[in-house]
Amino acid sequence: MSSSSAVIVECVPNFSEGRRRDVIDAIADAIRRTSGCQLLDVDAGHSTNRTVYTFVGPPGPVVEGALNAARAASVAIDMREHTGEHPRMGALDVCPFVPVAGVTMDDCVRCSREFGRRLGEELHVPVFLYEASAHGAALHRRTLPQIREGEYEQLPSKLKQEEWRPDYGPGEFVPRWGATVTGARSPLVAYNVNLLATKQQAHRIALNLREQGRGPKAPGRLKAVKAIGWYLQETDLAQVSMNLTDYKTTPLHVAFEECCREASELSLPVVGSEVVGLLPLEAVLMAAEHYINKESLFVLQESQKVRLVVDRLRLSSVSEFKPEEKIIEYRVGSNKTGPLASGSVRSFVESLGSRTPAPGGGSASACVASMGAALGSMVGLLTYGNKKYENLDGKMRAAIRPLHAAMHSLLPLIDRDTLAFEAYMSALKLPHSTAEEKKRRSEAVLAGLQEAIAVPLELMRVASECWPHLLVLGLHGNITAISDLQVCVCVFVCSSICTHT
Repeated sequence: MSSSSAVIVECVPNFSEGRRRDVIDAIADAIRRTSGCQLLDVDAGHSTNRTVYTFVGPPGPVVEGALNAARAASVAIDMREHTGEHPRMGALDVCPFVPVAGVTMDDCVRCSREFGRRLGEELHVPVFLYEASAHGAALHRRTLPQIREGEYEQLPSKLKQEEWRPDYGPGEFVPRWGATVTGARSPLVAYNVNLLATKQQAHRIALNLREQGRGPKAPGRLKAVKAIGWYLQETDLAQVSMNLTDYKTTPLHVAFEECCREASELSLPVVGSEVVGLLPLEAVLMAAEHYINKESLFVLQESQKVRLVVDRLRLSSVSEFKPEEKIIEYRVGSNKTGPLASGSVRSFVESLGSRTPAPGGGSASACVASMGAALGSMVGLLTYGNKKYENLDGKMRAAIRPLHAAMHSLLPLIDRDTLAFEAYMSALKLPHSTAEEKKRRSEAVLAGLQEAIAVPLELMRVASECWPHLLVLGLHGNITAISDLQVCVCVFVCSSICTHT
């Protein structure tokens, strides 16, 4: 288990019901009632007849939440009556566990295996493992498309084959349930591009783009992408429905623009896109940086970058994209800074003035260095866009960006320095009577020292990178803000000297 204080696993079960509101709500309520679980999103599709739930919590509660949801589904969903656009093989079709904070992929593998074992034993249904949880499995049954091939209708014959013996539960067909796939995977983005087109045209585009393509001899253009085309009666739109299984390999904007290119070749209009479930903030910011660079834009604030992506990808074309509801970090309250940096100025100053050795000079240095970068950014912004200095806009853009970034990157060091000191002091207090205890104590002391040194070194590195941009501001910045720049320089000198000592 990771040493992070926040321990969060994301679970994204997909149930084969998207039309009966009472069933959708019953499954959601089962998750909500599970102690330790926070339900973040319920995304139901009428045409797909499928609902994607997203909830988070520590490993144990998340496994219980998934089991409670499955229990609710077992009395309400009958696969013999199910129809829909989305491929499926079971009432609970797939149930992935995803590491978010303070947990590793191995932790999520353990979650999926515990869930699969208990689901198979309690409900007496076949359960298959996939992705990271299927490590060591035969090559023909590691991915979701492999396991789900033939879907529900082919399960009776499939389960009779030795090579398709389930990992958990009975090796026999359960007509009411079908089968479930569970496993651990990295975060993916479920992303759909909307077209005024037919199902066949949308699927043609999907085949051209998805990594699998039309088969081994005709692969698609986009790596780490699974895709299918379908038609949604409720919106009167066709969609290229994609799973971006590694959004760093194929980012959102690449998937969108490639769909647009394919659609243009077929003279088909693209009328927006949508995200199903939640997505990582990083995926949005990657798209933002793409459009900022492509269009030579000057956008600094995170909220404005998110707004830019919503506009460029037309994410609100079907239903409003609300960042506070769709971006996972915003939903779970994930914060890059700790309690000291996130608190008030008064509380931080009072903590410094208390009778404890931490927070101390290192945290104070990080705080004032961040303030120095903020002052530099302010001077640049007071110059940029000012008619008197409009010939300097290019220079100001180049100076403001790194100073604004430094302002944010220095803030976490306030808490990190305090944590490093506390870890070092705790290591010194470890018992050291036996040879084994001495070894553990020595290793802990060394690790504490390394982190305690790493923090001020990081501060000095960031501060040193700011000096060339401060020089530009000193030579060309708005003269009315010269005193602010002087304070900025003094603060950087002070923080660097204090860090060095």
